[in-house]
Amino acid sequence: MNKLKFKKLSVTLSTAAIAGMLLAANAFAGWSVSGTKIIDPKGNNFIFRGINHAHVWYTSRTEKALTDIAATGANSVRVVLGDGGQWTRTPGSEVATIISQCKAAKLVCVLEVHDSTGFGESSAATNISNAANYWASADIKNAIIGQEDYVIVNIANEPYGNNTSAATYTSETSAAIKTIRNAGLTHLIMVDAPAWGQDWQNIMRDNAATIFAADSLANTMFSVHMYEVYNSASVIQNYLTTFQAKGYALIVGEFGTENNGNNVDEASILQITQSMGIGYMGWSWSGNGSCCVPLDIAVNWDPAALSTWGNFLINSANGIKATSKLATIFTGTSTSSSSVKSSSSSSVKSSSSSVAVSSSSSSIKSSSSSSVAFSSSSIAGGEQCNWYGTLYPVCATTSSGWGYENGKSCIARSTCAAQPAPYGVVGNSSASSVASSSVKTSSSVAVSSSSKSSSSTATTSSSSKSSVASSSSSSVAATGLSCSYVVTNSWGTGYTGAVRVTNNGTSAISSWTASWQFSGANRITSTWNANVSGSNPYSANNLNWNGSIAVGQTVEFGFQGNTNGGSIETPAVSCK
Repeated sequence: MNKLKFKKLSVTLSTAAIAGMLLAANAFAGWSVSGTKIIDPKGNNFIFRGINHAHVWYTSRTEKALTDIAATGANSVRVVLGDGGQWTRTPGSEVATIISQCKAAKLVCVLEVHDSTGFGESSAATNISNAANYWASADIKNAIIGQEDYVIVNIANEPYGNNTSAATYTSETSAAIKTIRNAGLTHLIMVDAPAWGQDWQNIMRDNAATIFAADSLANTMFSVHMYEVYNSASVIQNYLTTFQAKGYALIVGEFGTENNGNNVDEASILQITQSMGIGYMGWSWSGNGSCCVPLDIAVNWDPAALSTWGNFLINSANGIKATSKLATIFTGTSTSSSSVKSSSSSSVKSSSSSVAVSSSSSSIKSSSSSSVAFSSSSIAGGEQCNWYGTLYPVCATTSSGWGYENGKSCIARSTCAAQPAPYGVVGNSSASSVASSSVKTSSSVAVSSSSKSSSSTATTSSSSKSSVASSSSSSVAATGLSCSYVVTNSWGTGYTGAVRVTNNGTSAISSWTASWQFSGANRITSTWNANVSGSNPYSANNLNWNGSIAVGQTVEFGFQGNTNGGSIETPAVSCK
């Protein structure tokens, strides 16, 4: 991280002037990038697991929306502002309030200006230079200077349409960065891709080095928006791996379940970003209007009524609830800057010899979180937590939720034990995983996109109570594959759930099959993310994008079922 340098002055400085200069120097604290990694103000690697909120159109809803977003387990929020071009200008006083609300909710606050969306193709859009001038204006500077530990400046949302040249995008984006730096702002800057954020021509990807070089503080990260261009695992994997290989920090700043009626492969986005240690932020909490209702995460702003898309983003195996960790600026945990090392291969090592985290740009087969190795001496009693296929230490003193002990993230024993089989506490004969027929849960797995009724997909957020009991069954094959059948949401005559396939073997696999049979009247009515055949017994085979499972990794497919007058069943599942 760069430090502010002072020229030798030939005059005597007043106490006030010195204090002001020291305050300016402290402004260099905050978020930073190190190779492909994003480093929080305490010196720890951070992976965004966030949600977008359209503040500029729904200013009166922001405070509650941020609280509700935090309750999902999200660690960050991207907030839409206006610079007065297309939408009402968000003044500095309002920005200061938003930052305060983000901090209260323990959410990393990504602030973005939306008025440049689709410039060159949308006649109403304004140039990125307008957005840069907004950040450099006096009231906005007053609101965000001193908040470098909590705020990331996303210059402009999707600042160009589909017809902008690489030269124009690169030069004007670089100029916007320089405007912000010349104004004295030292925050981590986030740059959006052209082509409505989707970068399908790879303009941002191929010119990232030039744009990064324009930042005098070398503190810029990049954001791609994944909509209908990203409709298959191969396209998603190719873009992310190619970008990461260039050695710059990238997140998926927006994505959803569809766009303009065209499919988005959101399941692959979640799985691949989790495997690579890349952040994501789903669009958007609520209020998308008649054109884009499927993109509402919460139906009518109600956190207890998640949409199909919202259920999947928050509650699936690679979703927010299972993978999000708070920024350590909110937990008080520090790592000395000397203990975090990064190179263009995105390797980050903790100073603790018991932890090594690596993310190879050439492969996504190994989960970045599952590649965390813990020495047995660092885990009390030899226990670990199998958290949806990823091993973490069991906390020694934290009573519930996530903790941070002995220089690493851990999970409280009670929280870990509440996971459905085959997940839970492992590594000690006295600490077996809890099969969760008796475990109450408020999470749910997304129902089929073909489902007509939103009432059957309603679920309770993590901040609300649920009377739905989660139940599961599991089995382990000789190959090391384990399968679990999990019911996660139910109503009068039906239910939703998932079959989760985990590779507990010693080598990666390239395909899998899961089979089960109901003993009673239950029947499957729809499925997603697998090829399912049969009418009882059932057999499910992987799709092209989710057949490969690295050691320690989990994939899942979902289903909706009907009880047909019986009770909900959790049949044994075999897999191979």
